Amino acid sequence: MKAIIYNEFGGPDVLTFGEAGKPVPGTGEVRVRVVAVGVNPLDYKRRYGWVEEFYPTTFPAVPGLEFAGVVDALGDGVSEFAVGDEVFGWTRTGAYAEYAIAGDIVHKPAGLSFESAATLPVAGETTQRVLGLLGLKAGETLLLHGAAGAVGQVAVQLAVALGATVIGTASPANHDFLRGLGAVPVAYGDGLADRVRAAAPQGVDAVFDAAGHGTLPPSIELLGGRTDRIITIAATDAASHGVVFSGGGTPPEAVRAGLAEHGRLAAEGRLHVPVVETFPLADAAKAQELSEAGHVRGKLIITV
Repeated sequence: MKAIIYNEFGGPDVLTFGEAGKPVPGTGEVRVRVVAVGVNPLDYKRRYGWVEEFYPTTFPAVPGLEFAGVVDALGDGVSEFAVGDEVFGWTRTGAYAEYAIAGDIVHKPAGLSFESAATLPVAGETTQRVLGLLGLKAGETLLLHGAAGAVGQVAVQLAVALGATVIGTASPANHDFLRGLGAVPVAYGDGLADRVRAAAPQGVDAVFDAAGHGTLPPSIELLGGRTDRIITIAATDAASHGVVFSGGGTPPEAVRAGLAEHGRLAAEGRLHVPVVETFPLADAAKAQELSEAGHVRGKLIITV
């Protein structure tokens, strides 16, 4: 099968487009024919070897966490899926490939495109996990760093749906977009804490950091030196600030329940992550380069 493979850590040039062995589903496993793949910042961070503490790599490696596609083959003991079912979720063997062994997956709603479905697993699970860890409640104010990215957009929509006020950091070019999602936008950079105080005179109750670039010190300042309600998914120096880095750990049944709920909301038009650009599998390195450059308003998708 065709796949993107890398055998060492490094820049986009370590990604090669070539042949890999077609995975065979074992007992209880599902093989899928991949149709669309979501590109995530974690993809290039893993490629550089920056997050080995959290996501150890075995070479040769196939990148990619989230996908939408079609069930292609079943291992023994699988009863909840059939060959030909349209599904979306996570892979165990890497999504940048024609075929993959599925991880946590659910049936794709008929009215949801493969590309749109592939925008949901990582952003949805991450938001579900972090908002849960923060214990965010209606009436509280959430400071969300990186609000215009794919995770940030889902976090804005789900936090607003909870009844929270969301102060979202982003570049000025994204402010009108964030207002349309229901957030109060502020520009990042020097003076951030003062801008947040002006936007939220009632104070900030919790912080969700999806950006990771100098965001933790002002966040701690805004919470009066406390770190108990700050969660980052992006700042690898979190421990030095006494902040929790959250990289996973959601129970599989909760992951699947979240996938199903977010798919339903997306199919109903109540949750949306725009697809910014699509790339063929052979151009995966270009997609990762664009992701690494940052400031992508929405999701980059690889089509297989």
